[in-house]
Amino acid sequence: MRRTARRAGKALGACAAAALLALAGPAGTAQAATGVLVIDGTEHEDPSGCYRLGDFAPPRVANHTDEVAFVWSGTDCDDQVVQQINPGRTAIGRGRSVFID
Repeated sequence: MRRTARRAGKALGACAAAALLALAGPAGTAQAATGVLVIDGTEHEDPSGCYRLGDFAPPRVANHTDEVAFVWSGTDCDDQVVQQINPGRTAIGRGRSVFID
């Protein structure tokens, strides 16, 4: 009787874990921002991810999306966030890269 109870418990635990994974949805799915992110005149339609900023002149970033754009001090959206550019705003990027999701 104990062996049957253990098997039933394991099966129930496996089913519960599978149900939780199914409800959680696919891992790593990302939804791009809707709109246009303009960096020094270059338009990025429905942007998602990291964009490097210019090395020499202060870059102009226009955020015409529905998401906040974060300016990072590192070139690959690393180190630390130094600025945020809210939707509908334009700013001089004070870092080396910008991330938008």
